[in-house]
Amino acid sequence: MKIFRDFNLKNFNSYNLNAICKVAYFPENEEEILDVFRNVKTFILLGSGHNILLSKTYYDTPFVIFNGNFNQISIKKNIIIGEAGASMYDLSKFAEQNSLSGLEVFYDIPSSLGGAVVMNAGASGEEIKDVLLKVRFLDLNTLEINELSNDSISFEYRNSLFQKDSKKIVLKSWLELIYLEKELISQKMEEIKKIRWSKQPKELPNAGSVFKRPKGYYVGPLLDELNLKGYTVGGAQISKKHSGFIVNVNNATGEDILNLINFVIEKVYNKYSIKLEVEQRII
Repeated sequence: MKIFRDFNLKNFNSYNLNAICKVAYFPENEEEILDVFRNVKTFILLGSGHNILLSKTYYDTPFVIFNGNFNQISIKKNIIIGEAGASMYDLSKFAEQNSLSGLEVFYDIPSSLGGAVVMNAGASGEEIKDVLLKVRFLDLNTLEINELSNDSISFEYRNSLFQKDSKKIVLKSWLELIYLEKELISQKMEEIKKIRWSKQPKELPNAGSVFKRPKGYYVGPLLDELNLKGYTVGGAQISKKHSGFIVNVNNATGEDILNLINFVIEKVYNKYSIKLEVEQRII
């Protein structure tokens, strides 16, 4: 297991924010994960670093990171088994290579498998719960490893049992896919990527959609009506390409982004009486 002191998280968060943590653990397997949590009682768990906002510049709290580690992928017939640190990109490419369909929509969604399960990630009406068979997890209350089937995880829109209970750490997931011609899978993946790149600010550091979609509305058009596209606080800006995103345009800090989020929430509520809910995990 790799352990780093005074570790800069700039390359481990998609906003590319400079933030230092006192110590960072990179466990490689379940045994090392158990070793960490036997000794570390207060921690921050970080996956791929997407869909999060590091609001501070320094953290005394240790970070346990699944990013480039604990990321093994295997296959058994039409079921792909992935460790929590495996990226959704690698999983979707692995599925494509094995002529398995069901992960195409995740090809261009930046996330680890663990993070995708925790928040029930998805797009275009498809969610990770649609292909998830079961999850292996560590219960920090007992330091026991258990498994749960899909129907016991209480999946909701961008939510799950694991998001509600931070004492349960996703270790591994089983994804049940269907066989399809590789060419058709590849075609769908490229079409999805093309559409996303045309609409989303992929060229600038961001952490995906900032807010959950309020029932009956879309966040982007609401902000456009308020003339907030391009509005800037410090180095953080509401994307000129898609108002549902905040981008780092000039060495933004977590505080810049948080202040911009709170500004948007206030403006939308004052105008429409809609309380926007932040989708990103604020740390």
